[in-house]
Amino acid sequence: MSRLLFWIALAILVVAAVRSKLRQAAKRHQQMSQPMNGPDAHEQLRPQPARAAAKAEAETMLCCAHCGVYFPASENVPAGGRDYCSAAHSQLAPQ
Repeated sequence: MSRLLFWIALAILVVAAVRSKLRQAAKRHQQMSQPMNGPDAHEQLRPQPARAAAKAEAETMLCCAHCGVYFPASENVPAGGRDYCSAAHSQLAPQ
C-alpha cells in the first residue's frame, strides 16, 4: 500500500513540475511577443554589462611545470623557459 502511495505522490509531483514549466514558458513567450516601445526599449536589447565584463576579463591560463596546476598568465613566474605558479615551484625541479 505504501508503494502505491509513493507512486501516486511521485506522479502528482511530476505533473505539477511539468505544469509549472509550461506556465513559465508561456509567460516568457508572452513577454517576448510584446512590442518594445518607450524609453526602455533600447535597454532590453543591450547585452548585460556583467556578462560583457566577464568576457573581457578572461585571461590565458598556463600550466605549472612543477605541480601541473593551471593558473592565470598574470601570475606567471617564468624560470628556465618554463612557467611556474609560484616562486617556490620555480626553484624546484619540474616533474
